[in-house]
Amino acid sequence: MTNLDKIISKVNNNKVYIQTHNFPDPDAIASAYGLSVLLRIRGIDAQITYNGSIDKTVTAKMVRRLGIKVVESESADELENDDEIIIVDAQKGNANIINMNGTEIICIDHHPIYINEDYQFSDIRPEVGACASIIASYYVENDIDIPKNVATALLYGIKVDTADMKRGVSDLDMEMFYILHGLADNDVLYDLDSSIIEMSDLKSYSTAISSVDIYESVCFADAGKNCPDALIANIADFLITLNGIELTVIYSVKADGIKLSIRSNSNYRAGYITNIALEGIGSGGGHDNMAGGFLPFKGNPEEINLNEFIIQMKERFLQTLDVSY
Repeated sequence: MTNLDKIISKVNNNKVYIQTHNFPDPDAIASAYGLSVLLRIRGIDAQITYNGSIDKTVTAKMVRRLGIKVVESESADELENDDEIIIVDAQKGNANIINMNGTEIICIDHHPIYINEDYQFSDIRPEVGACASIIASYYVENDIDIPKNVATALLYGIKVDTADMKRGVSDLDMEMFYILHGLADNDVLYDLDSSIIEMSDLKSYSTAISSVDIYESVCFADAGKNCPDALIANIADFLITLNGIELTVIYSVKADGIKLSIRSNSNYRAGYITNIALEGIGSGGGHDNMAGGFLPFKGNPEEINLNEFIIQMKERFLQTLDVSY
């Protein structure tokens, strides 16, 4: 019995919702798309849903180019209590996913487990670089042809989450990359790899660069207020390339708290460090090379001293790393 067979056996309705993490990246959408096509082949209608706008991101560009049908859910009550949900590229209870009405029956992910949840079936492989690799393996294991658009999406998801096969790459990622490479639309891939920065993004890059705060090999930077989550992550990817920097912590002040994106090289475990640093004051975690976190405001945000709040956040990271502030 393959993993796909196990997934099918747990779906009781003729329709299921596939939910990604908030502000989904290409890996999340590609994984949801690839799974939705598999489910339709097996006679199950699947709707991809997420929370958080993807406008003006490469994810939106991928959705447009490949004709992927997705629906943004702005609130939890858009689903009914008896709806069944499959979570991909995320896990229930994490700070980066909205808790929708319905029952999360299945989870397919590649992030470490920080909260144990009782799914009817789960395929969680933290050693894998991209969730899209796991979904691609379902096609291969079941000898199902991969449509060109699906192959293109899955391949791009792998490329993005592994930084073009330079970060957190597993044997499965390598195997699926080469299989998908011969099936994907290279013209679309080239288009997705180019012109992915909007003019409006430059202000956030400028803000972050001008606010760079370095302690030994650790770099903090402010991406500006209400910076889109995907852009925070892009800036983190950019600043980790600074010579001598081994960990970047990029943050943006939101209405209800501070969103963080963390990147590291092989000397630091970003997910573990973030989870420890934010314990008790927020939440966070991820892979060894990339992680995310959130620090919620407690009480009235207008009464919070933002400067002290950010200093506390920095101190927590530096204490975890045993770096002097």
